[in-house]
Amino acid sequence: MKPFAERSSRNLEAPGSEVLPAVGALEPRTRPLVIIEPSRSWVELNLRDVWAYRELLYFLTWRDVKVRYKQTLLGAAWAIIQPLFTMLIFTLFFGKLAGMPSDGIPYALFAYAGLLPWTFLSNAVTNSGNSLVGSAHLITKVYFPRMIVPAASVAAGLPDFAIGFVILLGLMAHYRVAVGWSFLMLPCLAMLTGLLAFAVGMLLSALNVKYRDIRFALPFAIQLWMFASPIIYPSSLVPERWRWVLNLNPLTGLIEAYRDALFKGHVAGASLAISISVTLLLLVASAFVFRRMEQSFADII
Repeated sequence: MKPFAERSSRNLEAPGSEVLPAVGALEPRTRPLVIIEPSRSWVELNLRDVWAYRELLYFLTWRDVKVRYKQTLLGAAWAIIQPLFTMLIFTLFFGKLAGMPSDGIPYALFAYAGLLPWTFLSNAVTNSGNSLVGSAHLITKVYFPRMIVPAASVAAGLPDFAIGFVILLGLMAHYRVAVGWSFLMLPCLAMLTGLLAFAVGMLLSALNVKYRDIRFALPFAIQLWMFASPIIYPSSLVPERWRWVLNLNPLTGLIEAYRDALFKGHVAGASLAISISVTLLLLVASAFVFRRMEQSFADII
């Protein structure tokens, strides 16, 4: 009598057919191979991811606000002290001693109206320029749109900006300067100032990841930018033939727009239009450069 295994195998065989191989001998199914590699061309901005992670923007902004004044004696009073004391020094040296013109505006108001947006912008650019390096522990561990990091650093300065405007209103009341309808332009001007700070800070933050000497050159560049902007002097002090060079600075039109909206009851359209155009171009260019360099952040940060 033949073994059962031999009989069963012969019964499964049909005339003219081949014996099926054993189950263990079956060839594995071919699976698709996915290779992830950086793009060799300019990438999309992918703003949908930024919107999807908007809650993270809020939490990072709130974190930066709390860290800024943690374990400080004066706390949020530093938002008032910096522009206020700088205004007092400028008023003493440039307004009283040097006799700097101020377009018929009390020099204290003239200087403070320029120092307030400048203080916000300089702090935002400095903080956002160093934000990616300071958040290396997040970037190397989890994915999220990296644009959120410099954006949170800029947004964290908005509370200080709002507090500074309260002091400005007090100064206007002291000098008996009336508030006109053009005061309603200030939220739009603040948004433009934030976009300019975000554009510059985003570009510098990306460059700072690869070239760490950016953090050493940044304070010097910020100081030069202040003297190249009509903060302590009016733009009318610059000769007419060279004023177009001053207007290429996007901060020129913004500072003049702040002063016009606060003290003159109107906003000059020409210089502000140049500032808006330069700001938008800089914002788009910085976003594309940032997205291009973003692919290597986690490797070299």
